[in-house]
Formats: sequence, C-alpha cells, structure tokens
Amino acid sequence: MNIEIIPLISFVIITTFTPGPNNISSASMGMLYGYKKSFNYLVGIASGFFVVMIACAYLSSTLLAIIPVAEGYLRWVGAGYILWLAISILRSNYSFSESNGVMKAFTKGFILQLFNPKVAVYGLALYSTFLAPISSRLDYLVLLAAIFAFTAFVATSTWALCGAAIKNKLKNDSFRKIINASLSLLLIYTAIELSGILTRL
Repeated sequence: MNIEIIPLISFVIITTFTPGPNNISSASMGMLYGYKKSFNYLVGIASGFFVVMIACAYLSSTLLAIIPVAEGYLRWVGAGYILWLAISILRSNYSFSESNGVMKAFTKGFILQLFNPKVAVYGLALYSTFLAPISSRLDYLVLLAAIFAFTAFVATSTWALCGAAIKNKLKNDSFRKIINASLSLLLIYTAIELSGILTRL
C-alpha cells in the first residue's frame, strides 16, 4: 500500500472548499434561512456525497472504460439541474415552510449530488488515482467515503455560515437582488463549465 498522503489531502481540501454547486447553493441557503434551517440541506448534500463516493469506489476502474459517453450525459443532466437551482435562487421570495421545507431541503441536497458531475469526476479521480493501491479493501473505501462526505459537510457548512452572517442585510431589497443575481450567475457559469461547452469553443 503506497498512498501519497500530502497530495491526496491537498486535492481533497482544494476541490471540496472551492466554489461549486454545493458551496454556492449552501451559501444561498444560509442567507435565505440561516444555518439552523439550512442544516437538513447540508446533511442531504453529505448523504448524497457519501453515496456517490461509494459508487465511485466501485466504478472508477470500469465505468468510463466501458461506457465512455456516460460522463458527457452526466454533465448535461447535472448542468440542467444546476440551472434549475440558479433560477430558484434568482426567483426566491425568502419564504420557508416549516411543515415540508425540511424534507424538501434534504431531498434537494441529496439529489444535487446524484446529478453533480463535479462530485462524480472528483470521486472517480480520487479512487482511480490516489486510492488505486487500496481498491480491493472495502473497509478502507467505505471509511474514506465517510471522511470525504464529512469534509464536504464542513465545506458547505462554512459557506452556509458565511451566508448566514450577512442574512440581516438581505432586508435591503437592492442588496438582496444583487446577492441573488450574483449567486445565480455563479451557478449558471458552473453549469456551463460542467456541460463542456466552453472546452468546445
């Protein structure tokens, strides 16, 4: 077993904490509802992240080799879902239903991972390169998937807390519109980037 620890940790931290669908949408949730009410969304992200990491652990060595076009389709589906999130943020009326918002928040966070190409590519890269030496160790793979999911939870929590810190300023209508538009544009850019359109130009 020969895992390069420092490069692995650097890759995980940089990739997990940089702007992307999870972090940007978490910042938006924090601004809209505060950290406490965003918690279920963050748990949904972490849960979905864990599932995707487990899947990537098993598929990293075979998926793209057997079905090379799968990544392209995943990117388009993911881009569509991210665009939907961007529109939702732009049109948000800042209302929150306690009765069904909690479950919907968890579900949205979970589903985002299933259609988030950044997470899938991240997982495949981890397990097919850094973690290739332990590909046969199920216990290690599950443990690492849990660690990666927890890291994602810390990252999204950080972004959500930053969003919550400026929540009161959202009472200003102009400021709120600027923030909503900025987050929406970031998600739209993310969707375009993940779709692969920019690499074809």
